[in-house]
Amino acid sequence: MSKKLQILELSHLEELNTTGAGYDILRYVSLPELLGQEKDTLFYFMGKNLARKFDINTMEDIYILFDKLGWGNLELIKQKKNAYIFNLLSDAVALRLKAPFETDFRLEAGFLSEAVQMVEGMECECMEEVNQRISVIEFSVVFTDA
Repeated sequence: MSKKLQILELSHLEELNTTGAGYDILRYVSLPELLGQEKDTLFYFMGKNLARKFDINTMEDIYILFDKLGWGNLELIKQKKNAYIFNLLSDAVALRLKAPFETDFRLEAGFLSEAVQMVEGMECECMEEVNQRISVIEFSVVFTDA
């Protein structure tokens, strides 16, 4: 296995064409069984690691990546001195929330934490809150060194 970091361009995602069902089954059924009790922590750090593989320079890059990765439409809804609040919504998010298996958004939270850190240059952490009623995921990215 190569240890060399390969930076992925946003344009590489244009070359992929897949459906989401297989991804969802792997992510929400198979991987949690494999990862066990540590799944939430591991998904979070998998997301952070994944973000490091992309050339992310702007908030717009983050929005594009969320869309291209099939995670949904990410929108910054509030910007505070030491935190950003984002909403994630899409038909795919609504369908995942209605799925017959447990879903979570720890991978996206980790990715968003690292991506915002790359853009802003400040350490941060991200927590997510699911609003089942309106099928929206709210992410709070808090700057830890502010």
